[in-house]
Amino acid sequence: MAQVTIYIDNNLEENIKRLAKNTGESISKFISKILEQNISSNWDNEIKDLAGSWSDFPTIEDIKNTQAKDTKREEF
Repeated sequence: MAQVTIYIDNNLEENIKRLAKNTGESISKFISKILEQNISSNWDNEIKDLAGSWSDFPTIEDIKNTQAKDTKREEF
C-alpha cells in the first residue's frame, strides 16, 4: 500500500482526528474513504441511461430565456 505525505493546517488536522474518532476509523482509513468517494465518478448504467430520457424537459436555452418573476424575499 502506498504512503503519501501531505501538509495541512492544525485546525484541519484536529477536525480530521475528531471525525475519524467519531467514526471509529483510523485517520488514514478516514481520509482514504473521503478521497475515494470524491475521486470515483462511476455511475451505474441505469443512471447513465436516464440522460436525455425526458422528451419534454426544457433545453438549457429554454431555461435561460425564461423571464419568470422572482418571488419577494423576506426582509431581515
